[in-house]
Amino acid sequence: MEATQTAYLSLGSNLGDKLNNLQDAIVVIHQDIGQVTKISPVYESDAWGFEADDFLNICIALETKLEPQMLLRHLLDVEKKLGRIRFQESGYEPRKIDIDILYYEKQTLVTDQLIIPHPEMVFRKFVLKPLADIAPQFYHPILHKDSRNLLQECKDKGTLKKTPYRLFKDRTDLFAHTNFIAIEGNIGAGKTTLAKKIAADFNGKLVLERFADNPFLPKFYEDQNRYAFPLEMSFLADRYQQFTDDTSQYDLFRNFMVSDYDIYKSLIFAHVTLQKEEFELYRKLFTLMYKEVKKPKIYVYLYQTTERLLENIKKRGRDYEQNIEPAYLEKINQGYFDFIKSYPEQNNLIIELGDLDFVESETDYNSIIDKILKFALQLPHS
Repeated sequence: MEATQTAYLSLGSNLGDKLNNLQDAIVVIHQDIGQVTKISPVYESDAWGFEADDFLNICIALETKLEPQMLLRHLLDVEKKLGRIRFQESGYEPRKIDIDILYYEKQTLVTDQLIIPHPEMVFRKFVLKPLADIAPQFYHPILHKDSRNLLQECKDKGTLKKTPYRLFKDRTDLFAHTNFIAIEGNIGAGKTTLAKKIAADFNGKLVLERFADNPFLPKFYEDQNRYAFPLEMSFLADRYQQFTDDTSQYDLFRNFMVSDYDIYKSLIFAHVTLQKEEFELYRKLFTLMYKEVKKPKIYVYLYQTTERLLENIKKRGRDYEQNIEPAYLEKINQGYFDFIKSYPEQNNLIIELGDLDFVESETDYNSIIDKILKFALQLPHS
């Protein structure tokens, strides 16, 4: 059986969505090449050797069974897979992703395609600083100096700034970074289905709204004026108790929480259904409760057209929902948008579903997951 070896790699990007380019590279490397065991902080640096946009740079530690030249071949495949186009002319150029092997254990190697240790690393602060973060005492096998000493002696005068962002070895780790996600949407948007799939696929604690036995709901759809206030008050009491109970305790065996509702929906629906005087009374009570509940780190709103919502409602076949008016759904949609505008400090992500079918299509589902994770990646680490 082949032994596992430790390699240190440098990754950089200065084209397109630079942070996501680095994250995508890590995920592919971890899936296809070996286990990523350490990831440095993300640094921003000037383009080195040519005029171009600033780079984002990291270093990673990789456990792999591939020999150095085979490792290089696989890393070049990763670059190509992620859209790197290598030009034939000599010199430096902007690149979507750039991956270099810095060290491979204590080996030294010189071929036409690969030199280990990387011959330019000692002149580049944007390589040495992230390397020193993850391997401060690793000794250069030729110079016999560790990463910290090489960094101290480096004459590179280019600017280097540590960013507040973090990168992760795979999607599961990135979801864990989100801590708590609320998936919201209008009636029939599919928020419960999506929350369940995310929880199952990425080891999340699932928090579901429990309202099926609410005695006022069927009556409300028959006579809204009469039953609106008792319905909304019962929803508020139930949601507050359930939400507080479910979100106050973390599951030690789950990486994060994902819910199919946020308690603020109570105010959104109440504003649509209640008379003015009733709503003012309701809002006073709601405001007191809302101060006490846990807020999601990411608030995802699944937007769907009224026509598609009505199709979905008909398809799932709940008797008491079949007479919902299109105007009611449009008011609910507007209520959610007003809420999102009112809380710009919240991390709001609106996903327009359109023709996406994340239940039947794995591609559509992954598209939605990618949107959420790209958004999560932009959030500073705290």
